[in-house]
Amino acid sequence: MRLDLHCHSTCSAGSLAPAEVARAALAGGARLFCLTDHDTLQGGPAVAEALAGAPCAVLRGLELSCNEGGRTIHLLIYGVGEGPGMDALAERLVEADGARRRRLVAIVDRLAGLGIELDADAILTGAHGHTPGRPDVARALRDAGVVSSLREAFDRFLHDGGPADVPIDRLGLGEGLELGRACGAKMSLAHPHTLRSPPLVADLYTRFQGAGLGGIEAFYGRYGPSERLGWCRLAEDRGLVVTGGSDFHGEAVPQVSRPTIDLPARHAARLCEWLEVEAPSG
Repeated sequence: MRLDLHCHSTCSAGSLAPAEVARAALAGGARLFCLTDHDTLQGGPAVAEALAGAPCAVLRGLELSCNEGGRTIHLLIYGVGEGPGMDALAERLVEADGARRRRLVAIVDRLAGLGIELDADAILTGAHGHTPGRPDVARALRDAGVVSSLREAFDRFLHDGGPADVPIDRLGLGEGLELGRACGAKMSLAHPHTLRSPPLVADLYTRFQGAGLGGIEAFYGRYGPSERLGWCRLAEDRGLVVTGGSDFHGEAVPQVSRPTIDLPARHAARLCEWLEVEAPSG
């Protein structure tokens, strides 16, 4: 089954508008789609409109940035429903947006200490309409001629722990799961390899599977067969649902050229049952 449950638009770190990402997924054959911008639900209405009447099941969701034990955990939240739970989540996302803006200013200050002058106000103004973050600073560095690409900006300055990186206050993983449950959503761990420790990933499920961490992104846009197999084995051992997503960003991540990924039928059937959706065939 072709789908995408992890992709980004101009509402966060992507280069295409939400409707463009949705239409690209549909053109690529997706039958199940969820836009998962970082810490925002803003693109949901545009996606729903773009795919109205299309042979593709659509979920509202996001990629929520959480903290657990000093590590950043990216929590994919699928199927956010209307109601008080969504209102509480939206309120928390407003707080997260403020933290991101403060972080961006602090990053620009660090770059100034490295002899690189950027205008934080101009960057924030340019970020109007989407979640501000390091990709906005990366684009400013590229436009100023300091680097030749967004990847170079991250490699030289903005990667986690880099010379211009600034830690950000994030909500705890337990709180993120609680917010998701209150919305009637299902939740999966994004790109588990980024934690750089399979035992650590396994420990997260030991502690949080009962709190709603029921999926694992074993099919990821940049995984090869051996990586997929390893995470699928963990899913089988722990009774987790295998999820899949491209992590499409557009020009920011050129290695991922389209917002679709293929999930084997045996995993797709269980995924759809878990998400309580009926994806069109064909």
